[in-house]
Amino acid sequence: MKNEYIPFLSEIKEVIQHTAIEYTFRMAFEGDVKPGQFFEVSLPKYGEAPISVSGIGEGTIDLTIRKVGKVTGEIFEKYVGDKLFLRGPYGNGFELDNYRGHEVVVVAGGTGLSPVRGIIEHFAKHKEECKGLTLITGFKTPDDVLFKDDLKAWAEAAKITVTVDQAPEGYEGPTGLVTKYIPDLEIKDMENVQVVVVGPPIMMKFTVAECLKRGIKEENIWISQERKMCCGIGKCGHCKIGDTYICLEGPVFNYTQGKLLRD
Repeated sequence: MKNEYIPFLSEIKEVIQHTAIEYTFRMAFEGDVKPGQFFEVSLPKYGEAPISVSGIGEGTIDLTIRKVGKVTGEIFEKYVGDKLFLRGPYGNGFELDNYRGHEVVVVAGGTGLSPVRGIIEHFAKHKEECKGLTLITGFKTPDDVLFKDDLKAWAEAAKITVTVDQAPEGYEGPTGLVTKYIPDLEIKDMENVQVVVVGPPIMMKFTVAECLKRGIKEENIWISQERKMCCGIGKCGHCKIGDTYICLEGPVFNYTQGKLLRD
């Protein structure tokens, strides 16, 4: 019987730097994986951390990691050719079939762009599978923007708004919170649009509120509750909210269920 706690070694194939403290590690991986799922990344003596899948390739997965603690700090000392321990993928992820044939709107805050990158990438490459693709994504400053090359490429197939909270003098791009851009969203079919919202809890709360004001149905809104995940397999109870284990039943939830998960 397979022990789910035992990780496997994965080689770092490529490292892409986005900001001073955020890198994407392209890891060797063969197997089924969906956007929004996560892996536990570990190093002996240092511990492990849950990291969302930010990209899916041929024989690879992308893990975008922010240097914020002991484990992630040590990971940043490893580069191409080195190996990391992984276990997973865990969680339910985003089912692309939920969005095929619909207008798709993605609203992401900060590192929340990582778990939804796979959705945007798929529909940007397969425009015929949706009736429109819109991304609104927000960061603290222009220096904090992730996936800049992707954002340029996606702009050919999607409506893209990249906004920042704080901008230097002379900055000409959009500014303000992502919620500022919801009222002016061009939506052709309010009954069938599918909206994905991922980011800090407070950002998701107010973004969903703005979507509901527009008349978007609760059942057409999807969120990811990644916060507090730890072991990944429902044993530690760290992510439990009420009777729900986020790592097992989520982290992706339809808002009709997700709205009940208040921690």
